[in-house]
Amino acid sequence: MPRPPAPSGGTAWRLEIHDSLDSTSDLCLARAARGEAAGLAVLARRQTRGRGSRGREWQDPGGNLAFSVLLRPEGIAAWPVGLWPFIAGLAFHGAIAPWIRDPALLRLKWPNDLLLGGRKMAGILIESGEGRSGRWMVIGFGANLRAAPVVPGRELACVADFGPPPAPENVARAICRELDAWMAVCGDGGFEPVRAAWLARAHPVGTGLVVRGESGQVEGSFDGLDAQGMLLLRCAGGQRRISTGEILLLEPSAAAPGTSGTRDGARRAADGD
Repeated sequence: MPRPPAPSGGTAWRLEIHDSLDSTSDLCLARAARGEAAGLAVLARRQTRGRGSRGREWQDPGGNLAFSVLLRPEGIAAWPVGLWPFIAGLAFHGAIAPWIRDPALLRLKWPNDLLLGGRKMAGILIESGEGRSGRWMVIGFGANLRAAPVVPGRELACVADFGPPPAPENVARAICRELDAWMAVCGDGGFEPVRAAWLARAHPVGTGLVVRGESGQVEGSFDGLDAQGMLLLRCAGGQRRISTGEILLLEPSAAAPGTSGTRDGARRAADGD
């Protein structure tokens, strides 16, 4: 992956805190369409219509993090879109980790989740586009800080299970600082230092995974990331490069690296998406 140009200076962040919003990302998108400058950061103390990946609803019982930022990558237009989940994930991890008694329990999962004790605790949604006001990118961050919502068939985690939960505004400000830091790292060194840092914070190589896609599902073991950020999956027939899909972690007792996926394997997968 070619080295992106370094951004000039930090972002002029402008944090807005709202008591309640339908969606922090929708507000950022609307403001982007009206020409809002980069650096808008929107936090909602309660979000009523949050959106997650794959069209899922992101439930917010209150007291958690519902936060979105608006970027206009003019000086970093050459940065591939595939870089941003890693930059955003590292920023999110860095903002949450200080609040966990055992930070080793906090792990990144490809491409856009944070796991705490093996259960999903946070997620990222990235949307981008271009209009009369130029290019824009909105990154939404959702995290269970005080409580995990009750979702049938899924086991979720929250920070309060592992330590005193932080105030959402403190996490929001930390994310902004971390975003600036990781954008600078990528601008100076390209994707490789970002890739290495992401792998150091992710579930270990060898972790059993199930990948679900439009053509079915496959089971194997995590084998790292390639130079473009694609997931490498070690399967019975060799290594496969995964560009998209729903990723589930197999519980250690169920992991069988190098085997093909089965319906039973999917049932044995630990929640993580």
